[in-house]
This record gives sequence, C-alpha cells and structure tokens, in this order.
Amino acid sequence: MLYLYSPDQQDVYLRLLKDALPDWPIACWPEEADAEKVRFAVVWSPPKDFFARFPKLQAIFVLAAGVDALLRRGDVPQDVAIVRLTDAGMAQQMTEYCLYGLLHYQRQMDIYLQQQKAAQWIQQPARLADSLRVTVLGLGQLGTHVAHDLKRLGYRVSGWSRRPREIDGIACAHGEAGLRALLPETDVLFSVLPATPETRHLLDAKRLDLLPKDSAIINAGRGSLIDQNALLACLDKDRLRFALLDVFVEEPLPENHPFWRHPRIILTPHVAADTVPEEAARQIAASLRTLAEGGAAGSLAGFVDRARGY
Repeated sequence: MLYLYSPDQQDVYLRLLKDALPDWPIACWPEEADAEKVRFAVVWSPPKDFFARFPKLQAIFVLAAGVDALLRRGDVPQDVAIVRLTDAGMAQQMTEYCLYGLLHYQRQMDIYLQQQKAAQWIQQPARLADSLRVTVLGLGQLGTHVAHDLKRLGYRVSGWSRRPREIDGIACAHGEAGLRALLPETDVLFSVLPATPETRHLLDAKRLDLLPKDSAIINAGRGSLIDQNALLACLDKDRLRFALLDVFVEEPLPENHPFWRHPRIILTPHVAADTVPEEAARQIAASLRTLAEGGAAGSLAGFVDRARGY
C-alpha cells in the first residue's frame, strides 16, 4: 500500500497517483489505513513521528528536491530508502529565477532603483552577456541544467562542486582550492547546493571577501549555505552590489529579520522552483513500478545517499 501526505495539494496528488498507478491501493491523510500494509509513503513536510506508525515501510518519496529536514528526523529507520525528486519541472524554473537575478545585475536595475529613489537621471554603461562571469555552485541535475541554459544565452559560465565533475562546455572546479580560485573570477554567484554538514556556511566571511567588489549573490539552494551575519556585513560595506535570496536558515523568515528591509537584498519566500504535480507523480510512479518489479532502491533516480546528505 502507498500512503500519501501532502495537505496543500492532497486531492491533486491523490488523483494523479491513482491515474498513474490504477492497480495500487492508495490511502491518504487523514484517512486511516492498515499500518502493517503500508510499504511506501509519498510526503511533503509530514508531522513529527509520522513514519513511526508504519513498521514495514520500505521507501519514502519526497515531493521536493531537498531532503535535509527529513534526514534530521528521528522516525525514519536507516533501512528505509529515501527518494527525492530530480527535476519534476523545477529545472526550467530554476534557470528563470537565476536569469531574473542575472539580468537585474547585468542591466543594472539595482542601481536604477537607487537612482529612482534619489530622482537621479543617470544612464549606466551597457554590459553584454559575454562579459559576465557566472559561477554555479552545485552541479547536480538542476545546477547542470542552469549552467547549460546560461551558456547558450552567451554568459561566461563556470561551475563548482565538492567532488570532481566534467560537463561539456562548462569549466568545472571542485574542492576548497577550486572554490578559492573561482570566487575572485565571479561577477554573479548562483547556488543550488543542498544543505549538508559540508555546505553549512560554505560562504563565510573569508570566502565572501574573495568575491570581487560589486559582485552579486543569488541563493536558491539552502539558507545554511551562507553565514547571514557575514553577508550583511559585506552588503553594508558595499562589497557586494546585492543579494537575491529565496532560502533561509529559518522559514518563514521572522518579521524582525534584517533581510526584510535591507536596501541591497531582494527576498522571495522559497519559490525559485516549485514542484509540478503532474511531473512529480509521473516520476514517483515510475520509481514505484521499478521497486514492484524487483528493482533496487539504490538504482532509482533521486535515491538519497544519507552519508552525503542528498
């Protein structure tokens, strides 16, 4: 049996999963189900101890690309597979979000907004795409998609990952040495990194200071990537032109947080790339059929390596 928990879009996902898996028994919250028969769960942000009720659970499918919250829980046994979404319509949205921030920088809209407030009519010099150095932090499926899209649009694109990667047409760097070499050669830094112990405060004060003056940051990965106090200090010292932030250490962002009213921060409420239900259901159904036919969970796209955190 498959059990669904997605309060915000319960009816949508239930319909889609039933259409994709017509022979499967599917129950959904708050419906009661025989817990002994539940082998698989499809979830979005389930409540505390949710999984403890299912003693024979084999796999959890997460309706998102990020799994850091799930990995911190105490009710998910180590032998239960966790599978995240690998795209589900998010890649194109991620490119669009990055491009919005990139054009804001390239066409100097942040400067024009400041001039508007001061009633200043000053035309800034034009800057073409091939003069902008863009670095993508995180070269998984989403990051690679964004890097290729920006490259096709004429930007000078590099990528960074914790481990070596080779991507056609993209200059790739990895590890601490690679990051330290790449940051000074970056005009716009875009992150889609997951939250892991290794990425926490990856952009601390020392590494932020490696970015050139008047560069910009776009963060659509996880809020823990950036040392928030260090970022504020860089913005206040005019070291960075602006930051476009979609993710935060605490969400929703507290009302008294300084990010809300900072003149150099553009803030969005974790909307850079939303899951498209139709694509998510198709992907999950395909994985469930693979498991039902005897396939190994580790072979599934999106299978989470707990040691790596994604």
